[in-house]
Amino acid sequence: MVFTETALKGAFLIRLEPTEDERGFFARTFCVEEFQRHGLNARLVQCSISFSNMRGTLRGMHYQIEPHAEAKLIRVTRGAIFDAIIDLRPKSPTFRQHVVAELTAENRQMIYAPEGFAHGFQTLEDNTEVFYQMSAVFAPAVARGVRWDDPAFGIQWPEVERCIMNGRDASYPDFQ
Repeated sequence: MVFTETALKGAFLIRLEPTEDERGFFARTFCVEEFQRHGLNARLVQCSISFSNMRGTLRGMHYQIEPHAEAKLIRVTRGAIFDAIIDLRPKSPTFRQHVVAELTAENRQMIYAPEGFAHGFQTLEDNTEVFYQMSAVFAPAVARGVRWDDPAFGIQWPEVERCIMNGRDASYPDFQ
């Protein structure tokens, strides 16, 4: 795996290094030693998938607070997404800044968002599946979110015919 730190301290874009032959290829998507070598939380305790039927589906911006703050490793297994992470760590030099990346089943890139980051995405294709690995189990009592289009962050989302989201994601307040 090739780890490239983003403009946000501790957040990485990770590219696979496939070994190919006549059968196809093989590539690691996680290695505790490599993650630790880059100073990343390698404690992954929960894996989840989200599936979105329609292009334009927006999920986010989600995070969990202490004592269940979570690091996330995100990868697309089918389709494509416009992925966004926001640094919400108040003492961070990149506080309130964001990074975006296009993650697709074809490019097989992953994004690592450390604890204290909000995460969300918009699907760029119908029938998109996203695979998450998290460092903490989901704890609804500490689950939080910020508005996906809050001007405090300035994320330039893709223009699609329609944006599909649930009521919770549409009603998050402005960031204070």
